[in-house]
Amino acid sequence: MTVVLGLTGSIGMGKSTVSAMFRRMGVPVFDADAVVRAMQGPGGLLLAAIEALHPGVTGPAGVDRAALAAAVLGDRAALGRLERLIHPQVDRARRCFLGRHRGRRLVVLDVPLLLEKGGWRHVDRIAVVSAAAWQQRARVLTRPGMTPARLSRVRALQLPDAAKRARADVVIPTGGTRHRTRAAVARIVACAAAVARR
Repeated sequence: MTVVLGLTGSIGMGKSTVSAMFRRMGVPVFDADAVVRAMQGPGGLLLAAIEALHPGVTGPAGVDRAALAAAVLGDRAALGRLERLIHPQVDRARRCFLGRHRGRRLVVLDVPLLLEKGGWRHVDRIAVVSAAAWQQRARVLTRPGMTPARLSRVRALQLPDAAKRARADVVIPTGGTRHRTRAAVARIVACAAAVARR
């Protein structure tokens, strides 16, 4: 039996770090953001369609993510059109990933908006990465091009951290030491192995 773990968390909570820990422990990880970046990169599957929706946001290097974000953040209709373009392709990639790893004890679906967009329906368990709000803010504001106003717009599209933790089967702490976070990940891997042996 394969346990499909949905990994999610709000912006700046450390989800990428946790995903990397799962990978280092030998767990296959489906990174929804990476799939989207590939589809929006040079020669990407979605370039022409995105350019048709938002002329001028693509070029030889693929999608200008900052320009695309400026075009859709704060405009729910524009964001909805973009999501209707992207989500079916990500869903197809997810199904292929699960097919390739059928029979593994544990696989992880790393999906930023797992709870907001219905991805939780495709998983057996939900893990939420979480840190204090001040840590989240400090981390995010060090990113190139990030501003407090843009962070507020991103947060408005995401469930609050407390709501995500309330829906989690397990919360992975990312506000303390890496050792503590890695230990939480290791416990999940060990539990999945135990379930698979039953």
